[in-house]
Amino acid sequence: MLTIALGGAAGIAVPAPAWAVGDQRPGALRPPTLTTADQRVAARVSAERALWHLQVLSQGIGPRIGGTRSEHRAADYISGVLDHLGYDVTRQPFAVADKFLAQLEARPGLPRDLCWQTGASPHGALDVKVRGDVVDVHAGTAADYPADVTGKIVLIDYVAANREALVATAVTNGAKAVVFLPADLVEPRRAAAFSPTLPGSATTPVPIPVVGVAQAQKHRLRAALAAGRLRLTVSTAAHRGLTSHNVLAERRRSSTDGPVVMVSAHYDTVIGAPGANDDGSGTVLCLELARVLRKLPTSATVRFALWGSEEQGLLGSRYYVSQLPQAERDRIVAVYQNDMVATSWDPATRYWLLSFTGLANRATDEVAAAAARLGYEPRISPVTLRGSSDHQSFQEVGIAAANFSWRGEASPALLEPPYHSPEDTIAKNISLERLKVSMELIGAAAYATAGPALPGGAD
Repeated sequence: MLTIALGGAAGIAVPAPAWAVGDQRPGALRPPTLTTADQRVAARVSAERALWHLQVLSQGIGPRIGGTRSEHRAADYISGVLDHLGYDVTRQPFAVADKFLAQLEARPGLPRDLCWQTGASPHGALDVKVRGDVVDVHAGTAADYPADVTGKIVLIDYVAANREALVATAVTNGAKAVVFLPADLVEPRRAAAFSPTLPGSATTPVPIPVVGVAQAQKHRLRAALAAGRLRLTVSTAAHRGLTSHNVLAERRRSSTDGPVVMVSAHYDTVIGAPGANDDGSGTVLCLELARVLRKLPTSATVRFALWGSEEQGLLGSRYYVSQLPQAERDRIVAVYQNDMVATSWDPATRYWLLSFTGLANRATDEVAAAAARLGYEPRISPVTLRGSSDHQSFQEVGIAAANFSWRGEASPALLEPPYHSPEDTIAKNISLERLKVSMELIGAAAYATAGPALPGGAD
């Protein structure tokens, strides 16, 4: 099988999908029975092109935290791609909460296959950089400390109920910074990085940085310390007065009063996650379908939407919907929300049709029909009740929408281990085969919904 080497990641390759339009797809029950419109989409989508965009987002930018410069860089890139494709692009700003982040560096160096961004406590020292030898004090009680930790950076097992007492003990013992280590979750779930709150210190912050790492970072830190002396640098930063953006795109001279079909994804991430699958995969699916559909004739307007700050509570899509007059809401025929559409986790063999109401609608119906034409009936779930992605914002006001993603066979709660993790990288968590199947499913469904005007169209 062909492989694609990743820029800046020597020795890593991602298997490239290679099937003709009429071939049976990996995991499909039978060869496809495609319409002429389906063939137009399937012949044009390219997982390799989508990978180019994913490398920029996940490797070049990395974590894309709502409202911060990292998310702005991603919005700039997405806007530039869509503008280059000939779309009318608008940026919709909205205010979001402050963010508190940290970065870890070490001598000897920390493993480079892992992201080392973490959360910082808003009630600890911010906009500082401290260095010190690392000491693991485990449970963090007074009895767990060695004779002298003055000027040291301490690793402490995080217990939410005791967090303020644990920090106070560290300060009393002269520690230079606290690195909280989360409890391990039950596999396949793994704990994410976090910004520890210290409510008792809200008015008088503690004098040292306090950060919260992810489960994967925790194990790497302890392994590095077990191998010998570890000297860590902890840099914290407060990001205040933040503005996040939705990026919206339509073909130039689109109708201002006809039906609208939306293809969407969120482009932000949680703290510490490069977000290759969540939701870099959905983002690049939108960018590639924007390329494919830009010159194919449609009766309806196809609108692409990339949401900011989804990870803070669907903020971007909720803001967008709140600003739509009822007449504009009524124009929207279906919203195809793509969230985590390319994981390489082996058990994620089911493509889920997730509806906030639990009921079928135009979006779920069209994807199910496209799956049947592509030979994928056994891989498609029944319409299943689940919110927690941007489709919910639309369904709450009666707009047909659904979320589409690859997850474990038995339940949509079965997510890959790199989910919300520093390990959500292209190398560890992306299947170009699943990404291409997702692009064919959503592309065929959205194009069918938009009413392809045959014949015509161009590459």
